Amino acid sequence: MLTQMEPEPNAPPENPEDYLRQLAQHERWLATYVYSLVAHSFDAEDILQEVKLTLWRNFAKFQSGTNFRAWARTIALHQVLNFRRSAKRHAGAALEEVFVEAVAMELDRQASALESQAELLGRCLQKLPEAHRKLIVWRYYEDCSVPEIAARSRRTEEAVYRLLSRIRAVLSECVVRSAIHVEAR
Repeated sequence: MLTQMEPEPNAPPENPEDYLRQLAQHERWLATYVYSLVAHSFDAEDILQEVKLTLWRNFAKFQSGTNFRAWARTIALHQVLNFRRSAKRHAGAALEEVFVEAVAMELDRQASALESQAELLGRCLQKLPEAHRKLIVWRYYEDCSVPEIAARSRRTEEAVYRLLSRIRAVLSECVVRSAIHVEAR
């Protein structure tokens, strides 16, 4: 009987493209996370490099299809805490560790809430009429100015401002209504 062997620790990923794809997708978020937990940017940069190396070395343990961000966040938090323990720059290190863990938990909570809101907003955007979705895409995804949108849509600038305001109100109401519906389940 053949048994599946555990991946060798610190072995490079079987498929480096998967690692690079995941890292590229989450790299900005990961950097923001580490920088928010460390006082000095030069320390954060060192920690971030260690996080990426640790992710690379342990990618064989990552289960494809699971939450890469959560896995990377755990590794990053451990790297930050290890850095603080080894630095022991002042007597309040234990208190500082509790503080860092509390900040990390709050960041996780807020990130989850933002992800949920973004998902709800995406659903609400799909419910908009095509013409309204097009205005939102021009304004917020293509970063067009109101005069550009007015020219593209053959409306006055004032009409575009009013319409965007109404669309934002509809989206806001939809997100709130959807969030209440999700919480009620």
